[in-house]
Amino acid sequence: MKDHEIYSGLITTVPFVLRLDGRSFHHFSRDQGFEKPYDPQFFKAMAQTTASLLSDSGLAPSFAYTFSDEISLYIATPVFDCRVEKLVSVAAGFASSAFTLHAGADSPLSFDCRIVPLAEFQLPKYLAWRQAEAWRNHMNGYAHKLLTDTGLSATVAQRKLDGMKASELHELAFSFGVNLSETPAWQRRGTAVYRTLVERDGYNPMTKETVRVLRRTITIDEDLPLFKTPEGAAWLAERIAVPLADVRS
Repeated sequence: MKDHEIYSGLITTVPFVLRLDGRSFHHFSRDQGFEKPYDPQFFKAMAQTTASLLSDSGLAPSFAYTFSDEISLYIATPVFDCRVEKLVSVAAGFASSAFTLHAGADSPLSFDCRIVPLAEFQLPKYLAWRQAEAWRNHMNGYAHKLLTDTGLSATVAQRKLDGMKASELHELAFSFGVNLSETPAWQRRGTAVYRTLVERDGYNPMTKETVRVLRRTITIDEDLPLFKTPEGAAWLAERIAVPLADVRS
């Protein structure tokens, strides 16, 4: 029956992105009574899940980006022999269990996963695309909440928003006294999770002396640049370039 495993030999090239999306998270958010359009507890659980994917999943991403219920993992070196089935199943399974734990859910939650092969120079463009989606979600989320607060049903509110341009959504929110440009940066631009090098005190058992050593640590960054700008691309390149070898975690 081994020959029936027809997808087991499917592999991807490197680098690539694993993009995870929460499945039916709107039901979970409703049942948990999370705040709309953004809930700090939900955001924290997503950020912690993303950090866990960097540190403990075995996927060894170089960089991760998250907004709403979506996570993108950038993987620059071969892992799991680049087997598509292994990559998507491990990523989705790990993210599902990690988020269920971090969110304190009473029942299992799940993510789906897809692979996006790309060249390294395409990463800023990919992230700019996802960041633009984060901004669109941000505008829609606030506008929808403001309309439903007036007594409109969720369905009617969405119908009013369908087809609206970004400038119109911005003006609608402003008419309710909300300046979307002044909301928290993590809501507007998403959140990055990456490794940084920090210098700390260590101990040399051979010389019995205290020494300064480099350690890798996971950083959750809520204040991102615009990836579509040259400055944003340079910011990204600097953080992906953090060496992984010969440095203890």
